[in-house]
Amino acid sequence: MATVMEPTELDPQKLEQFVFRAVDEVGAALNAALVVMGDKLGLYRALAGTGGLTPAELAERTGAAERYVREWLGAQAAGGYVEYDPESGLYSLPPEQSVALTDESSPAFLPGFFQLALGSVLDSPRITEAARTGEGFGWGEHVHDVHEGCERFFRPGYNANLVDAWLPALEGVIEKLERGARVADLGCGHGASTILMAQAFPRSTFVGSDYHARSIETARERVRAAGLEDRVEFEEAPAAAHPGQGYDLATMFDCLHDMGDPIGAARKVRCLLASDGTWMIVEPAAGDRVEDNLNPVGRAYYGFSTLLCTPASLSQEVGLALGAQAGEARIREVVEAAGFTRFRRVAETPFNLVFEARP
Repeated sequence: MATVMEPTELDPQKLEQFVFRAVDEVGAALNAALVVMGDKLGLYRALAGTGGLTPAELAERTGAAERYVREWLGAQAAGGYVEYDPESGLYSLPPEQSVALTDESSPAFLPGFFQLALGSVLDSPRITEAARTGEGFGWGEHVHDVHEGCERFFRPGYNANLVDAWLPALEGVIEKLERGARVADLGCGHGASTILMAQAFPRSTFVGSDYHARSIETARERVRAAGLEDRVEFEEAPAAAHPGQGYDLATMFDCLHDMGDPIGAARKVRCLLASDGTWMIVEPAAGDRVEDNLNPVGRAYYGFSTLLCTPASLSQEVGLALGAQAGEARIREVVEAAGFTRFRRVAETPFNLVFEARP
């Protein structure tokens, strides 16, 4: 017999609060596109350090149409991204926003994050259809903004932490790299992590691999531009087919959870490493329980996990679909299932957890 539920009395004030919160969310969703627009048109860069410009002045400096710039500035001012002085009619970019929106060397640089989000939203109709059936949606099927935005989001954090903090936290690895080590960077994407390590350790050699052909093309272009072709090579291959063996260090940056068979990939790493080798795993920051991740970073990563990470894993063999919020305990399970006997967290940032695994 069906249970008859008593009608719940609505709290009009709570309803109103939620509606206005939703209005703010719609503005935030639209602003992702506006930030990407501002980045691509050079609007933030032209506004930075000026003390304030009118819409016409900003349009002239960037070559954009003044009517579009005027509306864009209004939206940016309403969202607190730029400041507006009603007496002078000038819009200005505060120094903090200037760093976050124009300085690609800063770990606080954000346009790549917005570009990644916008690309994910553009692909959402196709992900919605995949969710009806449980099918996957491969990384290579996404629009270019996803691929470029992902690298632009993570690269500043790698620049700030990889050489100075994460690698030194690994037992004995810096000494090997300084003497001359062999390094495998699996799931390397555009090669930002590989090239960064190669520049820091000129006696070591590096092989990056990724199953996405266009990313490998970009990585090869960048290694040529960096003049590192003699010590860095990139191969189009899934993690399970990374070439060679006897590596002193294997790395995975924000990609293990995207793999269809992370345990199989971990077993491959175990075979790739020398007997005293080290595996460094960088994963999105996450707690082990849902309630640990009910915060702004967790919210963003659950969103990306729904639109990017889980579909990518489901598109591959096994399709374990760890998700971007897998947490340390799940990563440990994967590592230990592959035969690694030592596992520990060695570093963390607001966006990443860094683990060391050893045979």
